Amino acid sequence: MATTNSWTLEIESPVAASRLFRAGVMDWHTLAPKLAPHIVTSAHPVEGAGGIGIGSVRQFNFTSAMPFSVMKEKLEFLDVEKCECKSTLIEGGGIGTAIETATSHIKVEPTANGGCVVKVESTYKLLPGVEGKDETTKAKDSITNIFKGAEAYLIANPDAYN
Repeated sequence: MATTNSWTLEIESPVAASRLFRAGVMDWHTLAPKLAPHIVTSAHPVEGAGGIGIGSVRQFNFTSAMPFSVMKEKLEFLDVEKCECKSTLIEGGGIGTAIETATSHIKVEPTANGGCVVKVESTYKLLPGVEGKDETTKAKDSITNIFKGAEAYLIANPDAYN
């Protein structure tokens, strides 16, 4: 029987919430191949309004640095003003090999110092016989690297995503 698991992660950043949300979530399919070409070879919208509307699907293609070559995610919920979204993994990324289902809820909240905190909650159902500890560590590292990569880009480019 498959087991449902979840994990949470918080990432602090000196970058304003709206900028980090736009770069690290809304436009990550554009930035990822530029900022992490050693991991993401290409990314593009597959369905929907440029990959950023509810119901839209984005595809990310990976190098051999990742344990899978492709991942497709569907945007289920989006509130740009509150810097919040929820997406479901629909293909690749371990679906069918280790994971039955997976969803991620991301909220980027402003902090008093002008920066933000990224709050991520992921819920997933592993296939029978699959251990989730390594998968959770890899997922948390990947999410952290995404937001730290976007953060570094935004600090280096203070006029981007204003």
